[in-house]
Amino acid sequence: MPETLAPAPQTATPTLPAAVLWDMDGTLVDTEPYWIRAEQELVAEHGGTWTHEQALQLVGNALTVSATILRDQGGVDLPVDAIVDRLLGQVVEQVREEVPWRPGALELLTTLAEAGVPCALVTMSYSTLAEEVVSRGPGGAFATLVTGDQVTRGKPDPEPYLLAAERLGVDTAACVAIEDSPTGIASARAAGIATLGVEAVVPVPHLDGLSRAASLEKVDLATLARIGAGEVVDLTS
Repeated sequence: MPETLAPAPQTATPTLPAAVLWDMDGTLVDTEPYWIRAEQELVAEHGGTWTHEQALQLVGNALTVSATILRDQGGVDLPVDAIVDRLLGQVVEQVREEVPWRPGALELLTTLAEAGVPCALVTMSYSTLAEEVVSRGPGGAFATLVTGDQVTRGKPDPEPYLLAAERLGVDTAACVAIEDSPTGIASARAAGIATLGVEAVVPVPHLDGLSRAASLEKVDLATLARIGAGEVVDLTS
């Protein structure tokens, strides 16, 4: 009697995340150079200088925090709200001229939409800029936007990510966050969300439990499913 071969073991496909929560500046769009240029021009108008190294310390911060630093360290003699308005207005104008999408961002957004995975934008930029960016992307890509002017405590506090999950009606433990800055990564992880750090203008630190990628071009649904299932993925090489 011929030998009967046992069926090959089936490899389970990881379940997709309940939602993917995206940072914006530096993650979805490469707007950090826009912010840095606006900061340098504003400081120069007030007789000071603003180095690239000083600008990097503002990446991922709440806008009011960045404005306070510009006032205290850059000598910008304006109220905090006026500094925020000036910076925000200039960046919005530049986005209207050209949206600098990060490599692979639009493709991943489209793939998530086709797979039925809801997305939220979680950014410390204000609604005026977030809405401008989203309006120029794939229609319906984001189910909700959480912006810096909608929260009491900005990143690195977990409030922005907790609010996004609440609006989507999902458990943070079932989500994946995509971030580029240490401040944003800290916020997402404090909310209990499996996080993927994608390096932009500042280094993504090596942290226990943090997945990393050199570019969103290396990230697909299977990658996000693995991260959501608790695997730590390293796509930095």
